[in-house]
Amino acid sequence: MRLSAALTEIEDQYLWDADASLAAAIESEEQALALGDERLVFRARLCQANMLMRKGEVAAAARRIWKIHQWATDHNDQVVLARTHLVWANIHRHLGDAAQCLEHSVLAVELLDERATGHMHVWHRAKLADALGLAGSMDAARQRYAQTEELAIELRHPRLLMGMLNNYAYTEHAAGENGRAQQVARRLQQVAELHGFRLDPAVLDTIGVIEIENGNYLAAEQTLREAVRRHHEGNYEDADALAEYMLTLARAQRFLRATDRAQVSLDQSRTLCVERGLGDVLVRVHQEQAELHAARGEFAEAFAVHKIFFSAHNALHSSQREAQARTRQAMFETTEARQEAERFREQARRDPLTGLRNRRYLDEELPGLIETGGPLTVAIVDLDHFKRVNDQLSHDVGDQVLVLVAKLLETELAAVSPEGFVARMGGEEFLMVLPGTEVPEAAGRLDDIRRTVGYYDWAGLTRGVPVTVSIGVAGLREAPAPTQASLLSTADRHLYVAKHAGRDRVVSAAPHEARHQSYRNSASAA
Repeated sequence: MRLSAALTEIEDQYLWDADASLAAAIESEEQALALGDERLVFRARLCQANMLMRKGEVAAAARRIWKIHQWATDHNDQVVLARTHLVWANIHRHLGDAAQCLEHSVLAVELLDERATGHMHVWHRAKLADALGLAGSMDAARQRYAQTEELAIELRHPRLLMGMLNNYAYTEHAAGENGRAQQVARRLQQVAELHGFRLDPAVLDTIGVIEIENGNYLAAEQTLREAVRRHHEGNYEDADALAEYMLTLARAQRFLRATDRAQVSLDQSRTLCVERGLGDVLVRVHQEQAELHAARGEFAEAFAVHKIFFSAHNALHSSQREAQARTRQAMFETTEARQEAERFREQARRDPLTGLRNRRYLDEELPGLIETGGPLTVAIVDLDHFKRVNDQLSHDVGDQVLVLVAKLLETELAAVSPEGFVARMGGEEFLMVLPGTEVPEAAGRLDDIRRTVGYYDWAGLTRGVPVTVSIGVAGLREAPAPTQASLLSTADRHLYVAKHAGRDRVVSAAPHEARHQSYRNSASAA
């Protein structure tokens, strides 16, 4: 399908234009809604959340992600779940929460199966390695990077291999392992040469940063000049990219003592920061300006600019804390909303009077039990002469009888079939489901339950009016066809026989079938 393929292209992008991809994802959602394809709708919404996160709108992404996760969980869609956890991991990385980033990264890998794309198998593992590095577990990160490298080669994803190596090099650099970072950067360049790829500007910036840390300032200047040239050639649209490259170039030039060239580069970075509102980069521009003044012996100017840097640094951190607080609040609100939705979902599947499961729950669960093909017994339980209780006593007493019968059925069933459940079908009718149980065994146990109801001390509540039940039983193997409708129809037919045979009995077969399949306790007959 074209729309599915278009979404996969957005999902599996290595380099992206966040604005263009967001617009494409919004258009894809509209098309999916027109088609009535729910899975495509949620895939499109996940792409939108991912692009919002990459544009820095982390709170907006956080508000969207839980609904997508809930849908994927309800529909057991492991591919969408895996992609959701990867976006969640990136949200927590933006928040500086390394532990949660790692937790979601692990889930993003664990959920991969044969339906995941090759891109997912490689990139999800690469991001797990990144998360391990962020959490300070460098030995584990290196193992994951090595596994990812082997998989990328095996699946023939050289561009993803380059992306992974770029992240690996930066992670080693961030850990203070510049020698290791330089070795990884060399491998990255070898992969590019082998496949005829040009290094994109962001990769060149990483290489330049590593070269600066290792004292290779001239090589760093050349690398950064090439990054700037390729940025202009490729018309890259990342708002902060060029400002970052010019700042790194200025650092390399300062170390070369080419302070005039460094000032020109730094001024260009500052102009871009002001034009595009790049507060984070601008703070580091102020810091570099102070270093540059000091390198020229202009200590008064360096001190003055350092004060500007210090003020901007504090303002930025205050702004970042506010942004983190907004995002955490959004995540808290969505967690609350998810929990509330789950409570409503649970309430919608329970009978408000008795607290038992209801017909909606039965219709969701019983087909799956039938599909397994294993032993399965169901029993329709109906109170005998219940109208008498309502008419002679009151509807309030009738409700109390229903609640007590429900508790008796649920308690007794738990003792004989822990995996089973009781549902209220409506009025005075209940359904008991006994997985893993054949009819002959179930019928005997159901007769014990029938006696428990009949022998209960009802006198204080019903003032002598008896409370008994009739039960019609059906088994999956005895049903004409393995469907919910045929199973319930058979049980209902057997209940009809029990009612017309005098009530207060269990019937598990039609009258012409074996006599031992009908049970009755004459002492409690009504």
